[in-house]
Amino acid sequence: MRVGVPREIKVHEYRVGLTPEAVREYAAAGHEVLVETGAGAGISAPDSAYEAAGASIVANASEVFARAELVVKVKEPQPSEWVQLRKGQILFTYLHLAPDPEQTEGLLKSGVTAVAYETVTDRAGGLPLLAPMSEVAGRLAIEAAGRCLQRHAGGRGVLIGGVPGVPPARIAIIGGGVVGTHAARMAAGLGADVVILDRSLPRLRQLDEHFSGRARTRFSTLHAIEEEILAADVVIGAVLIPGAAAPRLVSRAQLSRMKRGAVLVDVAIDQGGCFETSRPTTHAEPTFEVDGVIHYCVANMPGAVPLTSSYALNNATLPFGLALAAGGLDAIRNDPHLAAGLNIHRGRITNAQVAESLHQSYEPAQAALAA
Repeated sequence: MRVGVPREIKVHEYRVGLTPEAVREYAAAGHEVLVETGAGAGISAPDSAYEAAGASIVANASEVFARAELVVKVKEPQPSEWVQLRKGQILFTYLHLAPDPEQTEGLLKSGVTAVAYETVTDRAGGLPLLAPMSEVAGRLAIEAAGRCLQRHAGGRGVLIGGVPGVPPARIAIIGGGVVGTHAARMAAGLGADVVILDRSLPRLRQLDEHFSGRARTRFSTLHAIEEEILAADVVIGAVLIPGAAAPRLVSRAQLSRMKRGAVLVDVAIDQGGCFETSRPTTHAEPTFEVDGVIHYCVANMPGAVPLTSSYALNNATLPFGLALAAGGLDAIRNDPHLAAGLNIHRGRITNAQVAESLHQSYEPAQAALAA
């Protein structure tokens, strides 16, 4: 199969769909790989490294989209990209369609087959292609919170770990999944006062055992969330419903009662955000303020550390991408985990959560593939 890797064009997105090492794996399996010139610049991988790995360098994204049968990206296609997709082509990337009707409509009109990293599953019921970026985002959330807490950034002027004789920052993490766990590890490691809220008692037991007192756990109720956010210097939004829009867990009314200069980091912003006042921001302009509370809602947080992120992502996506390149639509038909990743196929939405979030009709993946 002919595999194409365009350069990412989202604002301050420096990751790349395939690293040179991953390209070598595709080439060794007999696939032709087209890489847009400069696609690897963000990870300091020159065109020559891709050529040495077996790729052909092409002058622009238009040629990648025109010639590739399988397009491998990182972030969701932008408007100038989705109009270049076509029927018979497979797109393999993060999509986050639930809060994005415009992109969804563009992909439906294109006729493309779109497999979303974030809904591909594994045998354990996990989300193996979302997990590595969730790990990165969870850790970055605490770094971002530390910068935003500084007074010149509008924050309260609190040091996350405190110093002897002065209490550390209080950090409330809503959601005990991969993002929440890694955020808690970073925060606890810095010496913060950390609480993790989640609705799963088994998960809370796991977290309690894992942190051994370095972070508190609390069952997530409306009362518990309100109590913790009002006491917090930092709130991390780390909730996830696979494929669906994130639930709004903090209202504008509650926000108005929080400490002035407190910080919200909404890691769920790719799925619409879990704070009522959230809206997507970029690395160029990462924050805004509402009622004296600083909001950090960057929709591609791992793009800030593209070297780490690209390799972590490629480690996870490589076997799935190779399967798609080898089998095309048959790979999706024969693998329930890739089928779970199928969000759009030839003008049909094939993910129930996406369809429900957008109030559109839904056709099961296998039915759509058989049509």
